[in-house]
Amino acid sequence: MRLPHIGLTLRIIAVLVVLGIAVFPLYWMFVTALSGNSELFAHKARLVPDFSQFGVFIDALAEGKATTWLRNSLVIAAGTTVLSIGLGIPLGYALSRFSFQGKVLVTVVLLFTQMLPEALMVVPLFALFRRFDLLDSLGGLILVNSAFVLPIVALILKGAIDGLPRELEESARVDGARPLTVLTRINVPLIAPSLAATAVIAFFHAWNEYVFAVTFIFTPGMQPASVGIANFIGELGTPIQTVMAVAFMFTAPAVVFYLFVQKYVVAGMTAGAVKG
Repeated sequence: MRLPHIGLTLRIIAVLVVLGIAVFPLYWMFVTALSGNSELFAHKARLVPDFSQFGVFIDALAEGKATTWLRNSLVIAAGTTVLSIGLGIPLGYALSRFSFQGKVLVTVVLLFTQMLPEALMVVPLFALFRRFDLLDSLGGLILVNSAFVLPIVALILKGAIDGLPRELEESARVDGARPLTVLTRINVPLIAPSLAATAVIAFFHAWNEYVFAVTFIFTPGMQPASVGIANFIGELGTPIQTVMAVAFMFTAPAVVFYLFVQKYVVAGMTAGAVKG
């Protein structure tokens, strides 16, 4: 007897398995945060959260540190995303549409910057930031994170603009549109999926960045969550439940942000842009 829809059933099972693997770490943090000390070191792991221990989240927020860290991380990530995309759009457009001396060299240099580890640049950047009074400020972290993520943003957008038909731009120029108008009114809406992808890259880079944050920020109230969570680790003891509670609150906004933009990443807005 032939089993109907067996292919669809297998695909659904595969999706559920992959989803479970992806979501389980987040769920495990939540369960661990809501576990007592005796349950943490028990032989049998607890798989169901104990909501009677939910006070650990309330206490973490009531102390104010976690709220401040999360706010600082949000400011840094949002600022890095806006600045890197704002600079990456004209840079990618210039590399895609204009011919100028040294264009290949610029592209190679942008690729080369992705090979440099952050730790290699800490000392010279620290001296530079101290000279320009950018240490211990969220603006300084936004600048340094944007500098590291801008090359990949520009190259992704260059590739997206390369795929756009030039006929659209030529038609706009015939109607009297200037290059900036062509870029903002024609190209930017058509590369929206690529913009969403680069926004995810920039946001996650700044949200998770640790090396520059721990080096350039001295005031506890200016630290992002990536540094603040590490401060819980002590020589004599570490509050596991508090660490997991703050880590869960640190991870959740990034997951929500990705879920919000993922539909734009997979959308094909350039389909059918030119007929014939």
